[in-house]
Amino acid sequence: MQLTRRRTLALMGTGAVATTLPLGLGAMSAAAAEDPYEPLLARAAQQLTGGEVDPDDPDVAAALAALDKQAADWWQKLDRSAGRTALWSDLAPASDPGMFGQSYTRLRTITTAWATPGTSLTDDTSVREALLDALRFLRTAGYNDSRSESGNWWFWEIGAPRALLDTCVLLRAHLPAEDLSAYLKTVAKFVPDADRRTNSPTLAETGANRADKAVIVALRGLLAGDPDVVALARDGLSDVRDDGKNSLFQYVTSGDGFYEDGSFVQHSSVAYTGTYGGVLLGSAGQLIALLADSQWSVTDPAVKVLYEAVERSFVPVLLDGVMMDALRGRAISRERARDHTDGAATASYILQLADGAPQSYADRWRSAVKGWILRNRDTPYLRLVGVPALARAKALLADTAVRPAERVTGHHVFADMDRVVHRRPGWSCTLSLSSKRIAAYEAGNGENLHGWYTGDGMTYLYDGDDLDAFGDDFWPTVNPYRLPGTTVDTRTRADLGTAPGTDTFRPKNAVAGGAVLDGQYGAAAMELIADGSTLRAKKAWFFLDNAVVALGAGITAGDGRTVETVVENRNLHADGAPLLAVDDRPQPGEQGWSARLTDARWAHLEGTGGYVFPAGGPLRALREERTGAWRSLNTGADTGGSTTPVTRRYATLWFDHGPSPESASYAYVLLPGATAAATATWSRSAPVRVITNSATVQAVESPRLGLLAAHFWAAGSVDGLRADGPGTVLVRRRDDGITVAVSDPGRTGTTLSVELPFAVRHVVRADDTVSVTPGRRPVVTVRIAGSRGHTHTADLA
Repeated sequence: MQLTRRRTLALMGTGAVATTLPLGLGAMSAAAAEDPYEPLLARAAQQLTGGEVDPDDPDVAAALAALDKQAADWWQKLDRSAGRTALWSDLAPASDPGMFGQSYTRLRTITTAWATPGTSLTDDTSVREALLDALRFLRTAGYNDSRSESGNWWFWEIGAPRALLDTCVLLRAHLPAEDLSAYLKTVAKFVPDADRRTNSPTLAETGANRADKAVIVALRGLLAGDPDVVALARDGLSDVRDDGKNSLFQYVTSGDGFYEDGSFVQHSSVAYTGTYGGVLLGSAGQLIALLADSQWSVTDPAVKVLYEAVERSFVPVLLDGVMMDALRGRAISRERARDHTDGAATASYILQLADGAPQSYADRWRSAVKGWILRNRDTPYLRLVGVPALARAKALLADTAVRPAERVTGHHVFADMDRVVHRRPGWSCTLSLSSKRIAAYEAGNGENLHGWYTGDGMTYLYDGDDLDAFGDDFWPTVNPYRLPGTTVDTRTRADLGTAPGTDTFRPKNAVAGGAVLDGQYGAAAMELIADGSTLRAKKAWFFLDNAVVALGAGITAGDGRTVETVVENRNLHADGAPLLAVDDRPQPGEQGWSARLTDARWAHLEGTGGYVFPAGGPLRALREERTGAWRSLNTGADTGGSTTPVTRRYATLWFDHGPSPESASYAYVLLPGATAAATATWSRSAPVRVITNSATVQAVESPRLGLLAAHFWAAGSVDGLRADGPGTVLVRRRDDGITVAVSDPGRTGTTLSVELPFAVRHVVRADDTVSVTPGRRPVVTVRIAGSRGHTHTADLA
């Protein structure tokens, strides 16, 4: 796109080199006064640098030092010679999209340091001139409008143009008009709007990709001084072009986007709240803030969907600012983007969005983030973010009117992305499930090479006192065949995702999900149909106030290989040596110790909690040190890990079902945070009873809670609770009434009738999908067709 006359005048007013239309000082001042673009560009620059900050503040000084260290390193290594073929020797040739894409990212970092007060590069003329020259080189050698896309589309349409335009924003007062015009023309070719994939024009952009492109188009419009292009960016958020079909401000019922139950899906079938969801929140929030109080302000009333997503989609999966790995897809393999860094980024996006959101939302968000920042001492937020986010956080911490919120508690079934999250004050437990609807994993472009079992019921147990169990080099060191909660065929697997492009694996099972009762208790189930194996299993989990009960039944395989169910595989960090006791007997603490515990009734791992085995063994135990490298998980062009070996210690407990098991089963109870004495007492008193564990029904009962919970794989009954088909049922009977929760996680039924084991006089409240026939043997009938596995509830008396 060519520069408009207005943009040329504005550039001249800020000190850019002019090639046309020389004006006197009075005319330039008048043009600047009328310019609606420069204030927004100044705002965009502040979003990159953080604006005015106190360099004497220790946290700010540390952030500036981190920026300076990285920028100075790349500045020193920048090839400035006349005959260069790349800007950096490790990013050659510059014609390759992965190489020029990463080159622009490095240039943006150097430019940010140059534009930020307090670094060694600040306002350095030689740095500025070298940056201008480097941009010209990349245009000639790599990214220009005469080329056609090759390789990964993302570098052409998002990665390179975003970093290029950010750099142009910071250098705008010094960019020659002809250079800027050339850069904008290139970006216009590859990102003409936010609506379509340029290399596949029939493909509409959705989710995070649409949000990223909207920001790119907005920056292009502001730099060109083109009001229509800026409007195009704003309208891209709402998808005006296609009447809102792909609007970011809507609840979807399939495909990419936010779901009303809090789920977020990207790439059609991947649970991606923690990465793509965060990117969407960040980019959409940035654009909303960028265009605020201008003629292009975002005024779509449906933006409230984005506001609601903060508490529906993000708050439940952020534990003191740590993003749960079950929501991060293939990003778990990225060494430089771990759970705490993605969590910190999302917290920053929430605070950014709060700046322009209605106060009723913003007050709650700030309170939540303040609580996260103050509680997380393992991976402190203030050490993870750059100057712009740090400035906002420091202001929040200094604001005594904002009270830090406590940790959220409750049970969340994200039925539309096959995830379950159980939150208690001192711990959290997350299930990563999969089905023919939601992928078990995504891999590709060299990422997530060992993600085979991450969607097979992996159970993430988070201890509120150890927030770094999965962020502390867990993924390169854990045995990927023994992920907690999974039942696996021990066959050797080949690396995933080694070819260009990304791909997903969706298993053939229908059942994955569960139901939530009173917002506090839950039951979940998944039918395991293993990839590349005859292994089949029926798995269920029951979530209570201080325990998680896990059951498995019908475990069958005929391949001659050993099948295992992993109870725990705990990261003990680099030198951890907590005591492991089994049935009150301390076990050896040396690395390499292993044992076959044929009749274990309970175990306790100091600092983590207890494990109870209602049906006994055969249980296996192991202590080991494991060494690995992030490179073994990720060889991506711009996310590849290092080859540096890292070592972590693990304590592992698992059931050995032997080779080719037939109808094997398991039962275990997680008691997070429990002492050894409490675990022993729990094992003896059995306050939660496993009623049945079969391939037809899996059920538990807690008399203290008055709770009966079951998953029916087929029509059946247990303790007087009867269902006429498959589904998940929870019933709680107390002095003040009865509550019932029902779901169909297999999404196969039309109606489900449940007969209760006690009398009901009348209905207090019921969803409109629920009808009740009171009496001595009451029947609750639920219209489950079309409900996509969501929970239906009723309150009875």
